[in-house]
Amino acid sequence: MILDIISKKANNYELTKEELETILLGYLNDEVKDYQMSAFLMAICINDMSDSEVFALTDIFIKSGDILDLSFIDKIKVDKHSTGGVGDKTTLIVAPLVASCGVPVIKMSGRGLGYTGGTIDKLESIPGFKVDLTEEEIKKQAQDIGIVITSQTKDLAPLDKKVYALRDVTATTNSIPLIASSIMSKKIAGGADKIVIDIKVGNGALIKTIEEAERLSSLLIKIGTYYQKEVRTVISNMDRPLGHNIGNKLEVIEALDVLKGNAKGELLDLSLKLASEMVSLGKEISEKKAREEVVENLENGKALNKFLEFVKYQHGNIDKLEVDAKVYNIKANKNGILKDINALAIAKLSEKLGAGRKDKDDKIDYNAGIVIKKEIGDKIKEGDILASLYTNIDNKEFNLERIFEIS
Repeated sequence: MILDIISKKANNYELTKEELETILLGYLNDEVKDYQMSAFLMAICINDMSDSEVFALTDIFIKSGDILDLSFIDKIKVDKHSTGGVGDKTTLIVAPLVASCGVPVIKMSGRGLGYTGGTIDKLESIPGFKVDLTEEEIKKQAQDIGIVITSQTKDLAPLDKKVYALRDVTATTNSIPLIASSIMSKKIAGGADKIVIDIKVGNGALIKTIEEAERLSSLLIKIGTYYQKEVRTVISNMDRPLGHNIGNKLEVIEALDVLKGNAKGELLDLSLKLASEMVSLGKEISEKKAREEVVENLENGKALNKFLEFVKYQHGNIDKLEVDAKVYNIKANKNGILKDINALAIAKLSEKLGAGRKDKDDKIDYNAGIVIKKEIGDKIKEGDILASLYTNIDNKEFNLERIFEIS
């Protein structure tokens, strides 16, 4: 039976929900082997999936575990997701911005697997910060201050988690239907009413082309409609890092700078866009009116105060956030104009410095990372510092080629 299902998909036939349940739930229960699921996932990557298959797949993922009940909050619950990028610390900025506008943010985030840490890793780099909250603590905090970011407390979409781990090691991560089902199953199981999704596109992202990003956007919105959840998407550039700081503590520091009103550029612009979309959905007002509220709360300090209140509530001590690492500077070897900063190359370097993990059990150095000192378009002189590397690794022989393009 399993072989027949794999063969059917390999020959580009549409599968029924029952067939999808047979192979996927069989895999969850260890009745289907890794090599069989790998063949099935590769068949999906090659032959794609129909919308009805994607809806069925998402439903199977959702129902494989628990569903978080957020009905104790009588307001619209809006969640945000990013498909992942280099230097992406927008959640740390957007969540307090949105919460300061009176829209509750209850977000379950994960640790990173790859070049840099996830949102939970970034928050955990704040001394004392508690990332593992009980459901009772989540409920009380949401009612008290309107913002919670915690690691997953319930077994949400465990089938997706198991399938994703296999996709990660079998070159099957770039299937648009699999990406869409993975994102939406977790968001719907997480109790969100409405969802804003930041689709990263470029060499530092999973999605490489605008065409793929637009296909993913369309599919995410269709899945949302199927489940009566309003979904909005924002397609953003990931050919270069987002902001200047890459690495866990360094990214928290940069997020604070944005909330203090000390930063300009793409990171601020994207954060304002995402926050405005979330407030628009949460308050059912125009994006223009929502943006006015968001900008006002950034400028008057309410968003910063909400972030500090949130960190303190989860036992973090922001005053003790200090970077403890050796610093090495990358200097320009010629004169010219800075034409490009390669996001993927920066990401790989940050991992080598200790900011990321290759295996889920690897330990992250929260102090490690990179601070980019120049902007694209800047005039560069030989000897100028392009970036500072923070690391506690003694071997300083890092590959610095093809990161900065100067001409």
